[in-house]
Amino acid sequence: MPYTLYEDEFGDPRNARALSVAADIAYFPAAQAVAGFAAEFGMQAELYSAGNTQAYVAHNADAILVAFRGTEAPTSIEGLKDWLLTDAVNLLIMPEGDLGTDFAAAGVGTRWHSGFMKALEDIWPQVFAAVAALRKQSDRPLWITGHSLGGALALLAAWRFKRKFVNVHQVYTFGAPMVGNDVTARVIDREFGNKIFRYVNDQDPIPQLPTISLLANAYGHCQTQILLGGATAATLVQVAAQGPEGGSSGNWLSSLWTGIQQRIGAHAMEKYRNHVVALCPPDAAGR
Repeated sequence: MPYTLYEDEFGDPRNARALSVAADIAYFPAAQAVAGFAAEFGMQAELYSAGNTQAYVAHNADAILVAFRGTEAPTSIEGLKDWLLTDAVNLLIMPEGDLGTDFAAAGVGTRWHSGFMKALEDIWPQVFAAVAALRKQSDRPLWITGHSLGGALALLAAWRFKRKFVNVHQVYTFGAPMVGNDVTARVIDREFGNKIFRYVNDQDPIPQLPTISLLANAYGHCQTQILLGGATAATLVQVAAQGPEGGSSGNWLSSLWTGIQQRIGAHAMEKYRNHVVALCPPDAAGR
């Protein structure tokens, strides 16, 4: 029996459980993922790819689902180090061009992570065209999800869909990093209200990034966080407390990155699925 998305329930653990499956399927190769969306959701799906960014657009008679793929190796993120840590402050920008027009609507003082913005810009024309075509056939609720980088893209895509007059029904992210500064986070809260739900494994370091300091950070998260696991973030906070003042900036960043890598196993999508299932065990039908 396919998973059900409960349209009238916001933040329902059953929706989180279903969309954690979708976020996991987004990592599969195309043929396997298409089969997965059909088996698990009763949905037709298609992979869209541009550069290093991928997303699946899936649909059935009741819903449209966009699932963004995270990093290819989400528990080995050395390639994202600059995006998440080293160049974090320099990457806070207000984009230009058509992308800038959509995000400038957020208002004065907002800044967005340029690396995540570039990833969205690459994939956006394909994803938007696919969703627009499906809505033209039948206007159904639009759900968006993603894990890790995919979660960041889910938030940014939700904003851009809204600017294009596409109603976003609900967004569920898992282990997503921050996408902009604190002003941006508050604007996202204002615009989407109770439609965005961030699931965070408390042992996972990635939701605490990007940053150059875990104690004084220009970045911010939107409010609706659902904490999983119940551990503490003391390890990274203790490293951050040393601050760049306690030694060279390079040594501090290296120590902080080492602390992140030691806990990166908590970032795995499998861990998130296990935690979410614990919140909402399968019913008698296995769903």
